[in-house]
Amino acid sequence: MPAHNHLPSRWARWTVAVVATVLVCAAFGATTARAELSLGPHQALYEVTGDSHLVIDLGPLGRIVSSSPLPLGLGVSVTVQEIPADLTAVGASRTLEAMSRDLDAYLQFFDTPDQTVQTVSRALVEDAATRTVVAFGIVVLACLAVRAALGARRRDELTAMIAPRTWQIVGTATLVVFVWATSTGSVPVRRTTEPAEASMVFAGTALEGATFTGRLARVIDTYSGQLVGLYRNNSGYYTTARENLEVAWDEADARERAASVETGTAAGTGVGDGGATEPDATEPTGPPEPPPDTLTVLLVSDLHCNTGMTPLLRTAVARSGADIMLNAGDTTINGTGVENVCVDSFATAVPDDVPFVVADGNHDSVLTSAAERSQGQIVLDGDVVEVGGLRILGDRDPLETRIGGGTTAVREETPAEAGERLRDVACEARDVGERIDVLLVHTPAVGDAGLRSGCVPFQLSGHMHKRIGPDAIGYGLRYVNSTTGGASLGKLSVGPLQYPSSMTVLRFDTVSRSFTQLREVVVDPDQSVTVGDWESMPPSWPLPGTEPARPGEPH
Repeated sequence: MPAHNHLPSRWARWTVAVVATVLVCAAFGATTARAELSLGPHQALYEVTGDSHLVIDLGPLGRIVSSSPLPLGLGVSVTVQEIPADLTAVGASRTLEAMSRDLDAYLQFFDTPDQTVQTVSRALVEDAATRTVVAFGIVVLACLAVRAALGARRRDELTAMIAPRTWQIVGTATLVVFVWATSTGSVPVRRTTEPAEASMVFAGTALEGATFTGRLARVIDTYSGQLVGLYRNNSGYYTTARENLEVAWDEADARERAASVETGTAAGTGVGDGGATEPDATEPTGPPEPPPDTLTVLLVSDLHCNTGMTPLLRTAVARSGADIMLNAGDTTINGTGVENVCVDSFATAVPDDVPFVVADGNHDSVLTSAAERSQGQIVLDGDVVEVGGLRILGDRDPLETRIGGGTTAVREETPAEAGERLRDVACEARDVGERIDVLLVHTPAVGDAGLRSGCVPFQLSGHMHKRIGPDAIGYGLRYVNSTTGGASLGKLSVGPLQYPSSMTVLRFDTVSRSFTQLREVVVDPDQSVTVGDWESMPPSWPLPGTEPARPGEPH
């Protein structure tokens, strides 16, 4: 039988070549992935290694060595860089206050290290996938270029020479390129001494099994009680608070169901058969259904990087049945890149099918906005957006506040001018028959012009760290949510709450195009939780030329 009959088919050769190329490119992508993220107050470079450990090199302080969060035996090497200048620049000298802020950032890392690990893992996987696709694209383009340069005749000659050795060539090439790809990855961590014994002080935490060397080991020995105490107290504190939130919500649902039964009983007489109808004796169960044609909106504001609240946000979204999540700003403290881990944490509290809309505040920045957009959130920028049937207008705050650096204008307009601009957008929308339903801004005063114009029927804000309203302002209503992060003035939200944390659930009637009810959810520093009863919205002033106000309404 002729030798060429034993050759692999063209389809088989191409399949093997493509699969081998993909595997090699994937190996290259996985072993060279890197990401610049945060570690406490530092920027840090995370690189994949061939070691199966997570190694954080802190220079003269020593190293932290722990098990790697990555699969396939891959490790992570962390190069800790400087603290960003915009986080620490407070004038000519570094003050004790500024250094205490950095300590808070370290403690925030020990607050919720799991989120940092998750963020880093996701970033490295995404970078590895990107590098794999780019490498595969380069190989394909190179092959196409070589193919075009050879011409048909020369390609046939080479095919006749190479085809009999297909399997040997593919195997050898794969091995060579794989070795090359792995060798271009980050160099595995050198071990000049025997691995240290795992520190027992972090048992039961995200750093369980970690070893510490150099001066850092002495620091851990000295302060481990404080660090572990912070982690465990914080974890236990918010676990208890979340459990209390569940109980409080159950009680609120029971009150609402009981009120529904009483209302049904009071209206339970009919004329259909000439006599009274018996009320249904079956007690309703499960969460009460909202009125027909109702959107449920959950409002938060002033989270200030308190990632301990993430589990409670997740519970509030689920228990409220929220159709839309609104964030009235100040998600971070200083708007730095190292605080993106906070954005990532809060994003995990909201399911993918629930739109998340944000109006960034004076403690946020363009870096915060970029991080929010990368999580699929809708960041308002001065235009009207329709989300889940709700027409929303809003924008980021015209001012920026930095701890130790004061407040500065970041746009070529004052807050009053920003309010006038938003008013004009709202009035233009009304004039074309697409009146907005709500104005979402961080600072309440920014919305005053729109409310007084009659073009903004309802405004939601934060910033004040206390609940205000809902109040009639101009021809609309304004409601100010208190701080969800539980931060009091001049203090950061690290660890247990220092101030009551508040969220607000609102109901929006899609027929009348108006907000009808709200309930406030408050978590107190003692971990007690109150889920309030539904409150009806007060009346607003009628627009000139409209029908007279009903009895009891402003006129």
